[in-house]
Amino acid sequence: MSPRVLAVSLGRAHTFKKANQLSIRLLRGLGVEGDAHMGEKVKHRYHVARDPDAPNLRQVHLIHAELFDELRAKGFAVGPGDLGENATTTGLDLLSLPRGTWLRLGDDAIVELTGLRSPCKQIDAFQPGLMNAVLDRDAAGEMIRKSGVMGIVIAGGDVLAGDPIVVTMRSGPREPLRPV
Repeated sequence: MSPRVLAVSLGRAHTFKKANQLSIRLLRGLGVEGDAHMGEKVKHRYHVARDPDAPNLRQVHLIHAELFDELRAKGFAVGPGDLGENATTTGLDLLSLPRGTWLRLGDDAIVELTGLRSPCKQIDAFQPGLMNAVLDRDAAGEMIRKSGVMGIVIAGGDVLAGDPIVVTMRSGPREPLRPV
């Protein structure tokens, strides 16, 4: 199956969940129109407290729907928008993509991946034990963060559920995604 957008969501306030929409509009250099995390400067409360003038590397949050299947198998009830993502994808291993990868969502919108989302304690307030379920360790003991990837908007456009995703990797060395 080729990669596609399964669902799109936005949240006008700083709440954990985001409401599913028929479409979202990505704005170049800003993020999702109407979303609480939209802007050139960092909007996440934790990051604002540390440095309110830092660039917003978390304009768009994407999660792979395959994570929801994994979580459901562990007894959690999760679906699109529940973990605060703007775009739920399917058919694409988001976590394996390198930093700087471009994802074209639909006809026009392009998101450049900047890093991994680190889950915060709010995830356990949503469903107890969920924090541990979205964290894992690889064979070398390194932390695996499964709660999605973050990106910035390179080209704006409307994104709808069902839209195709085209992946473009930069040439040269590939840098793994790190938490942002």
